[in-house]
Amino acid sequence: MAAEKSHIHVQDVWRRYGTARKTFDAVRGVGFTVRPGELFALLGTNGAGKTSTVEMLEGLAAPHRGSIRLFGTLDPVADRARIRPRTGAMLQEGGFISHLTAQETVGMWAGLTTRPRPVAQALERAGLSHRAAVMVRNLSGGERRRLDLAIATLSHPDVLFLDEPTAGMDVEGRHATWQLIRGLQERGTTILLTTHYLEEAESLADQLAIMHRGRIAASGSVPDIVAGHPSTLSFGLPEPWAAGDLPVAGTVAEHNGRVTVTTGELQKDAARLLAWAEARDVALARFTARPASLEEAFVAVAGRDGGRQEEGA
Repeated sequence: MAAEKSHIHVQDVWRRYGTARKTFDAVRGVGFTVRPGELFALLGTNGAGKTSTVEMLEGLAAPHRGSIRLFGTLDPVADRARIRPRTGAMLQEGGFISHLTAQETVGMWAGLTTRPRPVAQALERAGLSHRAAVMVRNLSGGERRRLDLAIATLSHPDVLFLDEPTAGMDVEGRHATWQLIRGLQERGTTILLTTHYLEEAESLADQLAIMHRGRIAASGSVPDIVAGHPSTLSFGLPEPWAAGDLPVAGTVAEHNGRVTVTTGELQKDAARLLAWAEARDVALARFTARPASLEEAFVAVAGRDGGRQEEGA
């Protein structure tokens, strides 16, 4: 896709820390494109460079080399004054004043925001109406994240950056936040999301990228990324049958009476196995079939290099 038709276009971007001979490249040649109205998830192992990448997209730091363009042609640093009214950002940690209430905090930010939505509406959308009069210092960690989100979406942004938006939330708060994010996307907001919750990426993302050691190790839709990873069949096999008797194409392993078949042909191997068991009246205890998942793809990326640490540039 041409950069001028995208909302976010990143090309061969590097970010370097340090000076003189003591330097480290936290981001190493990253590139991706996010289309208008798309939700793009950026995943990665700890220290993979996700936050460094997002900070450059937000204009908080310039790349050491490479280019970033928002809305087709605008540079996040040089054109910050033109970009800022059209974007919202939810950082990993909000710098709130602890003795202000949630309502006062949103009101203060509304005074600094171009065309903000009403404070009461912002609190309601973030699920904080019932906590409006509570001081920030008395909010839970999850509630503070929702307050972050209320502020990030004050201006009806065309592009929204969400850095670990549901960190610290309970399950109910996380799912409520997902609904809010889906609603924003349905209204046309382009969203770039970083998260450690793989379920969150699977549920929300149109496209995603997995970063590892400063580079993008895998990218595409969830089905694209998991396609190259095996599915599993698992069951108990009664005596006198053995794993070697099974008519499957996948790799068979047995441990503590439990058989696991790792396969790239889940449907065919499951059909073969069930037909074999039916013909011989064999009961496969606690039979489960699990398709390839984003978790397997992520673990495969995280395990690259055998845990070897890379040197700085």
